[in-house]
Amino acid sequence: MTQTIPFIDLATQRDRIRDKVDRRIATVLDHGAFILGPEIREFEAALGAFGRTTHTLSCASGTDALALPLMAWGIKPGDVVFCPSFTFAATAEVVAWLGATPYFVEVDAETFNIDPARLEAAIAEVATSDGLTPRAIIAVDLFGQPADYPALRRIADAHGLKLISDAAQGYGGTIDGEMSSRWSHVVSTSFFPAKPLGCYGDGGAVQTDDAELHEIMASLRVHGQNIEDKYDNVRIGMNARMDTLQAAILMEKLAIFPDEIAARHRIAARYSEKLAGIVTPQKLLRDAVSTWAQYTIRLPEGTDRGVFAASLREAGVPTAIYYPRPLHKQTAYGHFPVAGGELPVSDALSRDVISLPMHAYLDEPTQDRIVAAVAAALDA
Repeated sequence: MTQTIPFIDLATQRDRIRDKVDRRIATVLDHGAFILGPEIREFEAALGAFGRTTHTLSCASGTDALALPLMAWGIKPGDVVFCPSFTFAATAEVVAWLGATPYFVEVDAETFNIDPARLEAAIAEVATSDGLTPRAIIAVDLFGQPADYPALRRIADAHGLKLISDAAQGYGGTIDGEMSSRWSHVVSTSFFPAKPLGCYGDGGAVQTDDAELHEIMASLRVHGQNIEDKYDNVRIGMNARMDTLQAAILMEKLAIFPDEIAARHRIAARYSEKLAGIVTPQKLLRDAVSTWAQYTIRLPEGTDRGVFAASLREAGVPTAIYYPRPLHKQTAYGHFPVAGGELPVSDALSRDVISLPMHAYLDEPTQDRIVAAVAAALDA
Protein backbone atom coordinates (compact mmCIF):
# COMPACT_ATOMS: atom_id res chain seq x y z
CA MET A 1 0.00 0.00 0.00
CA THR A 2 1.29 3.48 -0.91
CA GLN A 3 2.10 5.52 2.18
CA THR A 4 0.13 8.77 2.36
CA ILE A 5 2.10 12.00 2.61
CA PRO A 6 0.95 14.40 5.38
CA PHE A 7 -0.95 17.38 3.97
CA ILE A 8 0.32 19.49 6.89
CA ASP A 9 3.05 17.98 9.08
CA LEU A 10 2.44 19.25 12.61
CA ALA A 11 4.16 16.24 14.16
CA THR A 12 7.67 17.13 12.95
CA GLN A 13 7.32 20.67 14.25
CA ARG A 14 5.96 19.35 17.55
CA ASP A 15 8.93 17.06 17.98
CA ARG A 16 11.33 19.93 17.20
CA ILE A 17 10.07 22.04 20.11
CA ARG A 18 8.44 19.44 22.34
CA ASP A 19 10.80 19.78 25.33
CA LYS A 20 10.43 23.56 25.38
CA VAL A 21 6.65 23.39 24.99
CA ASP A 22 6.41 20.79 27.76
CA ARG A 23 8.36 23.08 30.10
CA ARG A 24 6.12 26.00 29.19
CA ILE A 25 2.97 23.98 29.85
CA ALA A 26 4.35 22.68 33.15
CA THR A 27 5.00 26.26 34.27
CA VAL A 28 1.39 27.23 33.59
CA LEU A 29 0.12 24.13 35.40
CA ASP A 30 2.28 25.05 38.37
CA HIS A 31 1.22 28.69 38.71
CA GLY A 32 -2.42 27.97 37.85
CA ALA A 33 -3.27 31.30 36.17
CA PHE A 34 -5.11 29.63 33.31
CA ILE A 35 -6.96 32.75 32.15
CA LEU A 36 -5.00 35.97 31.38
CA GLY A 37 -1.92 34.59 33.12
CA PRO A 38 1.57 36.08 32.76
CA GLU A 39 2.26 34.20 29.50
CA ILE A 40 -0.53 36.20 27.86
CA ARG A 41 1.30 39.48 28.47
CA GLU A 42 4.61 37.89 27.46
CA PHE A 43 3.18 36.62 24.20
CA GLU A 44 1.40 39.89 23.36
CA ALA A 45 4.69 41.76 23.84
CA ALA A 46 6.63 39.28 21.69
CA LEU A 47 4.01 39.27 18.94
CA GLY A 48 3.92 43.06 18.96
CA ALA A 49 7.66 43.15 18.40
CA PHE A 50 7.41 40.60 15.60
CA GLY A 51 4.45 42.34 13.94
CA ARG A 52 5.91 45.84 14.36
CA THR A 53 2.84 47.22 16.08
CA THR A 54 2.41 49.25 19.26
CA HIS A 55 -0.55 47.34 20.67
CA THR A 56 -1.32 43.61 20.51
CA LEU A 57 -4.38 41.98 22.01
CA SER A 58 -4.68 38.21 22.16
CA CYS A 59 -8.14 36.69 21.85
CA ALA A 60 -9.94 33.37 21.60
CA SER A 61 -10.03 32.90 17.82
CA GLY A 62 -9.35 34.48 14.47
CA THR A 63 -13.08 35.14 14.14
CA ASP A 64 -13.07 37.15 17.37
CA ALA A 65 -10.02 39.00 16.05
CA LEU A 66 -12.11 40.22 13.12
CA ALA A 67 -15.17 41.01 15.20
CA LEU A 68 -13.44 43.07 17.89
CA PRO A 69 -12.35 46.04 15.72
CA LEU A 70 -15.71 46.15 13.95
CA MET A 71 -17.47 46.24 17.32
CA ALA A 72 -15.07 48.90 18.60
CA TRP A 73 -15.75 51.09 15.55
CA GLY A 74 -19.48 50.76 16.13
CA ILE A 75 -20.26 49.01 12.85
CA LYS A 76 -24.05 48.65 12.71
CA PRO A 77 -27.05 48.01 10.45
CA GLY A 78 -26.84 50.17 7.34
CA ASP A 79 -23.04 50.08 7.33
CA VAL A 80 -21.14 48.37 4.51
CA VAL A 81 -17.94 46.38 4.91
CA PHE A 82 -16.27 45.40 1.64
CA CYS A 83 -14.70 41.94 1.49
CA PRO A 84 -13.79 39.29 -1.06
CA SER A 85 -16.14 36.43 -1.75
CA PHE A 86 -13.36 33.91 -2.40
CA THR A 87 -12.43 33.32 1.24
CA PHE A 88 -13.50 31.51 4.40
CA ALA A 89 -16.89 32.40 5.88
CA ALA A 90 -15.51 34.16 8.99
CA THR A 91 -14.52 37.22 6.94
CA ALA A 92 -18.13 38.06 6.11
CA GLU A 93 -19.69 36.34 9.11
CA VAL A 94 -18.46 38.94 11.59
CA VAL A 95 -20.03 41.72 9.51
CA ALA A 96 -23.40 39.97 9.46
CA TRP A 97 -23.17 39.36 13.23
CA LEU A 98 -23.40 43.11 13.73
CA GLY A 99 -26.33 43.53 11.37
CA ALA A 100 -24.11 45.30 8.85
CA THR A 101 -23.80 44.42 5.16
CA PRO A 102 -20.89 42.44 3.73
CA TYR A 103 -20.43 43.72 0.17
CA PHE A 104 -18.72 41.09 -1.95
CA VAL A 105 -15.91 42.25 -4.23
CA GLU A 106 -14.10 40.41 -7.02
CA VAL A 107 -10.57 39.05 -6.61
CA ASP A 108 -7.57 39.17 -8.93
CA ALA A 109 -7.25 36.10 -11.16
CA GLU A 110 -3.51 35.73 -10.50
CA THR A 111 -3.00 36.69 -6.83
CA PHE A 112 -6.48 35.46 -5.70
CA ASN A 113 -6.77 38.53 -3.43
CA ILE A 114 -9.25 41.41 -3.50
CA ASP A 115 -8.95 43.45 -6.70
CA PRO A 116 -8.35 47.15 -5.91
CA ALA A 117 -9.96 48.30 -9.17
CA ARG A 118 -13.09 46.30 -8.49
CA LEU A 119 -13.11 47.63 -4.93
CA GLU A 120 -13.16 51.20 -6.26
CA ALA A 121 -16.13 50.28 -8.46
CA ALA A 122 -17.92 48.69 -5.50
CA ILE A 123 -17.48 51.84 -3.40
CA ALA A 124 -18.95 53.88 -6.26
CA GLU A 125 -21.93 51.50 -6.40
CA VAL A 126 -22.67 51.96 -2.70
CA ALA A 127 -22.50 55.74 -3.11
CA THR A 128 -25.60 55.50 -5.30
CA SER A 129 -27.47 53.16 -2.93
CA ASP A 130 -30.04 54.41 -0.46
CA GLY A 131 -29.56 53.53 3.20
CA LEU A 132 -26.03 52.12 2.94
CA THR A 133 -22.89 53.76 4.33
CA PRO A 134 -19.39 52.50 3.43
CA ARG A 135 -17.38 52.00 6.63
CA ALA A 136 -14.57 49.49 6.24
CA ILE A 137 -12.62 47.07 4.05
CA ILE A 138 -11.53 43.58 5.11
CA ALA A 139 -8.69 42.41 2.89
CA VAL A 140 -7.77 38.72 3.11
CA ASP A 141 -4.22 37.41 2.77
CA LEU A 142 -5.41 34.35 0.92
CA PHE A 143 -3.30 31.20 1.25
CA GLY A 144 -0.55 33.31 2.87
CA GLN A 145 -0.19 35.91 0.10
CA PRO A 146 -0.47 39.51 1.35
CA ALA A 147 -3.16 41.58 -0.32
CA ASP A 148 -2.11 44.73 -2.20
CA TYR A 149 -2.11 46.88 0.93
CA PRO A 150 -0.43 49.99 -0.50
CA ALA A 151 -3.20 50.27 -3.12
CA LEU A 152 -5.92 49.36 -0.63
CA ARG A 153 -4.78 51.96 1.91
CA ARG A 154 -4.85 54.68 -0.76
CA ILE A 155 -8.44 53.71 -1.54
CA ALA A 156 -9.38 53.54 2.14
CA ASP A 157 -7.95 56.99 2.83
CA ALA A 158 -9.60 58.50 -0.24
CA HIS A 159 -13.02 57.35 0.95
CA GLY A 160 -12.58 57.62 4.73
CA LEU A 161 -12.74 53.85 5.31
CA LYS A 162 -11.07 51.63 7.88
CA LEU A 163 -8.81 48.85 6.57
CA ILE A 164 -8.52 45.49 8.31
CA SER A 165 -5.86 42.99 7.31
CA ASP A 166 -7.39 39.53 7.68
CA ALA A 167 -4.04 37.79 8.14
CA ALA A 168 -5.46 34.51 9.43
CA GLN A 169 -3.62 32.69 6.65
CA GLY A 170 -0.88 35.18 5.90
CA TYR A 171 0.43 36.52 9.19
CA GLY A 172 4.16 37.20 8.81
CA GLY A 173 3.99 37.76 5.06
CA THR A 174 5.48 40.94 3.62
CA ILE A 175 5.31 43.31 0.65
CA ASP A 176 8.57 45.10 -0.15
CA GLY A 177 9.83 43.94 3.25
CA GLU A 178 6.86 45.42 5.15
CA MET A 179 4.11 43.55 6.97
CA SER A 180 0.46 44.48 6.47
CA SER A 181 0.58 46.50 9.70
CA ARG A 182 2.49 49.13 7.70
CA TRP A 183 -0.73 50.05 5.85
CA SER A 184 -3.76 48.60 7.67
CA HIS A 185 -5.54 50.13 10.65
CA VAL A 186 -5.82 46.67 12.22
CA VAL A 187 -4.20 43.28 11.67
CA SER A 188 -6.35 40.33 12.71
CA THR A 189 -4.95 36.82 12.77
CA SER A 190 -5.78 33.27 13.77
CA PHE A 191 -3.72 30.66 15.60
CA PHE A 192 -5.85 27.69 14.55
CA PRO A 193 -3.50 24.66 14.61
CA ALA A 194 -3.20 24.36 10.82
CA LYS A 195 -2.16 28.01 10.35
CA PRO A 196 1.52 28.82 9.68
CA LEU A 197 1.67 30.17 13.24
CA GLY A 198 -0.74 27.89 15.08
CA CYS A 199 -1.38 26.88 18.67
CA TYR A 200 -2.81 23.61 20.00
CA GLY A 201 -6.41 24.79 20.07
CA ASP A 202 -8.18 27.99 19.10
CA GLY A 203 -6.63 31.42 19.43
CA GLY A 204 -6.23 34.76 17.70
CA ALA A 205 -4.82 38.26 18.02
CA VAL A 206 -5.55 41.84 16.98
CA GLN A 207 -2.77 44.35 16.38
CA THR A 208 -2.96 48.13 15.95
CA ASP A 209 -1.08 51.36 16.55
CA ASP A 210 -4.30 53.05 17.74
CA ALA A 211 -4.16 53.20 21.56
CA GLU A 212 -7.81 54.18 21.97
CA LEU A 213 -8.98 51.37 19.70
CA HIS A 214 -6.84 48.89 21.62
CA GLU A 215 -8.34 50.01 24.93
CA ILE A 216 -11.89 49.56 23.65
CA MET A 217 -11.11 46.13 22.20
CA ALA A 218 -9.48 45.06 25.48
CA SER A 219 -12.72 45.95 27.22
CA LEU A 220 -14.88 44.19 24.63
CA ARG A 221 -12.71 41.07 24.91
CA VAL A 222 -13.87 40.60 28.52
CA HIS A 223 -17.61 41.28 28.42
CA GLY A 224 -17.18 45.03 27.92
CA GLN A 225 -15.85 45.50 31.42
CA ASN A 226 -14.31 48.62 32.84
CA ILE A 227 -10.59 47.84 32.94
CA GLU A 228 -10.35 49.58 36.34
CA ASP A 229 -13.43 47.85 37.79
CA LYS A 230 -14.31 44.46 36.32
CA TYR A 231 -17.78 44.54 37.86
CA ASP A 232 -18.69 47.71 35.98
CA ASN A 233 -19.44 46.65 32.43
CA VAL A 234 -19.38 49.77 30.28
CA ARG A 235 -20.00 48.10 26.91
CA ILE A 236 -21.86 45.11 25.49
CA GLY A 237 -18.89 42.82 24.93
CA MET A 238 -18.00 39.17 24.53
CA ASN A 239 -15.88 36.46 26.09
CA ALA A 240 -12.88 36.40 23.75
CA ARG A 241 -9.93 35.63 26.00
CA MET A 242 -7.09 33.36 24.94
CA ASP A 243 -6.17 30.54 27.31
CA THR A 244 -2.83 31.02 29.04
CA LEU A 245 -1.73 27.56 27.89
CA GLN A 246 -2.09 28.57 24.25
CA ALA A 247 0.00 31.70 24.79
CA ALA A 248 2.71 29.57 26.40
CA ILE A 249 2.74 27.21 23.42
CA LEU A 250 2.78 30.11 20.96
CA MET A 251 5.88 31.59 22.57
CA GLU A 252 7.87 28.55 21.39
CA LYS A 253 6.12 28.50 18.01
CA LEU A 254 6.92 32.19 17.49
CA ALA A 255 10.60 31.59 18.26
CA ILE A 256 10.96 29.34 15.20
CA PHE A 257 8.42 31.15 13.00
CA PRO A 258 10.92 33.24 10.95
CA ASP A 259 12.85 30.07 10.11
CA GLU A 260 9.64 28.33 9.08
CA ILE A 261 8.54 31.24 6.87
CA ALA A 262 11.89 31.06 5.06
CA ALA A 263 11.47 27.30 4.62
CA ARG A 264 7.95 27.67 3.25
CA HIS A 265 9.13 30.34 0.82
CA ARG A 266 11.93 28.08 -0.41
CA ILE A 267 9.64 25.06 -0.78
CA ALA A 268 7.00 27.08 -2.65
CA ALA A 269 9.64 28.45 -5.04
CA ARG A 270 10.79 24.91 -5.78
CA TYR A 271 7.17 23.80 -6.35
CA SER A 272 6.71 26.64 -8.85
CA GLU A 273 9.93 25.74 -10.65
CA LYS A 274 9.09 22.04 -10.90
CA LEU A 275 5.46 22.63 -11.91
CA ALA A 276 6.17 25.36 -14.47
CA GLY A 277 4.23 24.73 -17.66
CA ILE A 278 2.13 22.02 -16.01
CA VAL A 279 -0.23 24.01 -13.76
CA THR A 280 -0.67 27.67 -12.79
CA PRO A 281 0.27 28.51 -9.18
CA GLN A 282 -0.94 31.52 -7.20
CA LYS A 283 1.17 34.49 -8.32
CA LEU A 284 3.10 36.60 -5.83
CA LEU A 285 2.55 40.35 -5.78
CA ARG A 286 5.78 42.19 -6.65
CA ASP A 287 8.48 41.61 -4.00
CA ALA A 288 6.14 39.69 -1.70
CA VAL A 289 6.90 36.97 0.82
CA SER A 290 3.98 34.64 1.37
CA THR A 291 3.70 32.37 4.39
CA TRP A 292 2.18 29.79 2.03
CA ALA A 293 -0.50 28.53 4.37
CA GLN A 294 -1.51 26.53 1.31
CA TYR A 295 0.25 25.95 -1.98
CA THR A 296 -2.67 26.35 -4.37
CA ILE A 297 -2.68 25.76 -8.10
CA ARG A 298 -5.14 26.31 -10.93
CA LEU A 299 -5.67 23.23 -13.05
CA PRO A 300 -5.63 23.47 -16.86
CA GLU A 301 -8.97 24.26 -18.44
CA GLY A 302 -11.06 21.16 -18.97
CA THR A 303 -9.40 19.13 -16.21
CA ASP A 304 -11.79 17.09 -14.09
CA ARG A 305 -10.75 18.16 -10.60
CA GLY A 306 -12.36 15.19 -8.94
CA VAL A 307 -10.53 12.73 -11.18
CA PHE A 308 -7.29 14.65 -10.65
CA ALA A 309 -7.66 14.53 -6.85
CA ALA A 310 -8.52 10.82 -6.97
CA SER A 311 -5.39 10.10 -9.01
CA LEU A 312 -3.21 11.89 -6.47
CA ARG A 313 -4.96 10.13 -3.61
CA GLU A 314 -4.14 6.78 -5.18
CA ALA A 315 -0.49 7.91 -5.28
CA GLY A 316 -0.61 8.76 -1.57
CA VAL A 317 -0.78 12.51 -2.15
CA PRO A 318 -3.61 14.28 -0.29
CA THR A 319 -5.17 17.46 -1.64
CA ALA A 320 -7.70 20.02 -0.41
CA ILE A 321 -10.01 22.48 -2.13
CA TYR A 322 -10.17 26.01 -0.73
CA TYR A 323 -12.88 27.02 -1.58
CA PRO A 324 -15.33 24.95 -3.64
CA ARG A 325 -18.04 27.60 -3.31
CA PRO A 326 -17.48 31.37 -2.98
CA LEU A 327 -19.40 33.13 -0.24
CA HIS A 328 -21.85 34.90 -2.54
CA LYS A 329 -23.03 31.45 -3.72
CA GLN A 330 -23.52 30.05 -0.19
CA THR A 331 -26.93 29.73 1.43
CA ALA A 332 -26.32 32.10 4.33
CA TYR A 333 -24.73 34.84 2.22
CA GLY A 334 -26.54 34.69 -1.10
CA HIS A 335 -28.78 37.66 -0.31
CA PHE A 336 -25.93 40.11 0.31
CA PRO A 337 -24.87 42.51 -2.47
CA VAL A 338 -22.29 41.55 -5.08
CA ALA A 339 -20.23 44.29 -6.70
CA GLY A 340 -21.12 44.52 -10.37
CA GLY A 341 -23.78 41.84 -9.96
CA GLU A 342 -21.44 38.91 -10.64
CA LEU A 343 -17.97 37.68 -9.70
CA PRO A 344 -16.71 35.54 -12.61
CA VAL A 345 -13.13 35.24 -11.32
CA SER A 346 -14.26 34.02 -7.91
CA ASP A 347 -16.61 31.56 -9.60
CA ALA A 348 -13.82 30.27 -11.85
CA LEU A 349 -11.33 29.89 -9.02
CA SER A 350 -13.83 27.90 -6.99
CA ARG A 351 -14.05 25.45 -9.90
CA ASP A 352 -10.40 24.94 -10.76
CA VAL A 353 -8.13 25.48 -7.73
CA ILE A 354 -6.67 22.71 -5.62
CA SER A 355 -4.05 22.75 -2.85
CA LEU A 356 -1.05 20.44 -2.55
CA PRO A 357 0.75 19.34 0.64
CA MET A 358 2.60 22.30 2.14
CA HIS A 359 4.51 22.84 5.38
CA ALA A 360 7.94 23.95 6.55
CA TYR A 361 9.27 20.39 6.83
CA LEU A 362 8.49 19.13 3.33
CA ASP A 363 11.70 17.53 2.06
CA GLU A 364 12.79 17.46 -1.57
CA PRO A 365 12.27 13.72 -2.26
CA THR A 366 8.70 13.97 -0.94
CA GLN A 367 8.09 17.12 -2.95
CA ASP A 368 9.42 15.40 -6.08
CA ARG A 369 6.97 12.56 -5.47
CA ILE A 370 4.12 15.09 -5.30
CA VAL A 371 5.22 16.82 -8.50
CA ALA A 372 5.48 13.48 -10.30
CA ALA A 373 1.96 12.56 -9.16
CA VAL A 374 0.61 15.90 -10.45
CA ALA A 375 2.26 15.39 -13.84
CA ALA A 376 1.06 11.80 -14.08
CA ALA A 377 -2.53 12.77 -13.19
CA LEU A 378 -2.63 15.40 -15.92
CA ASP A 379 -1.11 13.04 -18.50
CA ALA A 380 -3.59 10.27 -17.75
